[in-house]
Amino acid sequence: MPTGVAIRDVRDQLFDAADRILLRDGPSGLTSRAVTAEAGVAKGVLHRHFADFDAFLADFVLDRVDRMDAQAAALLGSAGRGTVPDNLTDALTALFGSVAVAIVALVTFRDELRARLRDTWPAGVPVLTEAVTMIAAYLTAERDLGRLAPDAPVDALAPTLIGTAHLLFADRRGAQPEREAVHQAVTTVVGAALRQP
Repeated sequence: MPTGVAIRDVRDQLFDAADRILLRDGPSGLTSRAVTAEAGVAKGVLHRHFADFDAFLADFVLDRVDRMDAQAAALLGSAGRGTVPDNLTDALTALFGSVAVAIVALVTFRDELRARLRDTWPAGVPVLTEAVTMIAAYLTAERDLGRLAPDAPVDALAPTLIGTAHLLFADRRGAQPEREAVHQAVTTVVGAALRQP
């Protein structure tokens, strides 16, 4: 890109490029040079907007966590409608069908990134802990509506669902699991807590 040409929404452009690289090449392929090449910008653009590459990655991860707010709101809005297993299956498929699995691998792969994230995210892996919070809020709403048992262990069910889904979707190069496989896993986890209307 020629010097002096203004780039609109450079952060989004760089973050979207990072998404594509992560999904295509995994964490080892995510370099500052790869990001700028994928975004179609000059090599120095990233370093003009971020202190260094790990600062870019930390902002990228936190931005992707913030984008989960819409998913969380949609899932919570589905409480009381459809079936609990169907709602959870759709939410987990959307979550793990996105860049979320690759971000987990990225955070695990880069020590400096984990250290930087600890400044603003003291425990857990950001995408996964946010996902647990999202699922727990939904399960609590369903319990309050009587579609789950009053003693349903939401604090145990939510991380179990996230861990189970993560294992189903973790093979980045393989085909995504069939919806039925996700649905069966969800039903196995929450089945004992479900109440018939």
